[in-house]
Amino acid sequence: MKNLRKSVFLAYLVVFFQVSCKKDIVQPQAGIPIIVTSQVTSIVSTSAVSGGNITSDGGASVTARGVAYGTTQNPTTANNSTSDGTGTGAFTSTLTGLTSSTLYYVRAFATNAVGTGYGNELSFRTLVAVPQPCPGTPTVTDVDNNTYNTVQIGTQCWTKSNLKVSKYRNGDNIPTGLSNSAWENTISGAYVIYNNAPVNDGLYGKLYNHYAVTDGRGLCPTGWHVPSDAEWSSLYPHLGEWSVAGGALKSTATQPTAGGWNSPNTGATNSSGFTALPGGFRYINGDFYGMPSNGSWWSSSVSPGSDGLAAGFRELGSIGSVIGVGIRQRTYGFSVRCCRD
Repeated sequence: MKNLRKSVFLAYLVVFFQVSCKKDIVQPQAGIPIIVTSQVTSIVSTSAVSGGNITSDGGASVTARGVAYGTTQNPTTANNSTSDGTGTGAFTSTLTGLTSSTLYYVRAFATNAVGTGYGNELSFRTLVAVPQPCPGTPTVTDVDNNTYNTVQIGTQCWTKSNLKVSKYRNGDNIPTGLSNSAWENTISGAYVIYNNAPVNDGLYGKLYNHYAVTDGRGLCPTGWHVPSDAEWSSLYPHLGEWSVAGGALKSTATQPTAGGWNSPNTGATNSSGFTALPGGFRYINGDFYGMPSNGSWWSSSVSPGSDGLAAGFRELGSIGSVIGVGIRQRTYGFSVRCCRD
């Protein structure tokens, strides 16, 4: 009997000890996943490959994973991001729709019931796109039989050099040879060659007042037109950051190369294939300025509130790599590029 009581007491102690120990055990709480961002590889002008390795799910199942990326630091899933399955371990992710010659930041991410964890941040720059002729339209010819190469930039097709035509699309001559005073006072279309030197026509094309740009007889070849302000602006997403966009348009040639820019031709890469040259301009009083340090191109857009006397233009210079934007009186003489309808 004594032994029985002792056995019962010992059994009670064991149960008591087990219960007491269970009370002291702290159940771990779940946290966010732990993840490492994979190195960026296979970088081209519009895509790259990265990924991540989830080393811990944080105590709760990983329900989403991928890579967040953008042009500012510390990208999150609120920015651009990929979707690459669930669970822990390594995964590969392809980043698409990137802009050429642009700096990007990337972080792998993993999400569970607690929240989203991000890996270390990496950065890379996309490659410069190789300019290509417009599909099906590698060249275009004007009414004077001048032939222009073309370049595809985004969804737009542009001529790769400045307009040289001396006639409207219907064959009518565009007035030229205007004196300084006649140039200043005309409200009809007209053109001039910089300094009236034929060599400049061959190198840089003609300078047109804006009345020629909007003449209903058409300045560009059939199926083409002078781009509007909006169409000029549509170029920008394909040229890189604002600070380098002008350089992406400029020819890399410098003086004494014929047609080249004055040094230093800051930031010139011609990554777009646009091959902008410093054709200068004719001032409203008829004088010539700018060559070979400046290039200016008309927009077809007449400026609102100017009583029809001013229009938009774009400007590039040998010093600086941004695109100048503004309005000028329509009696200026600027270069012209054509955009396919």
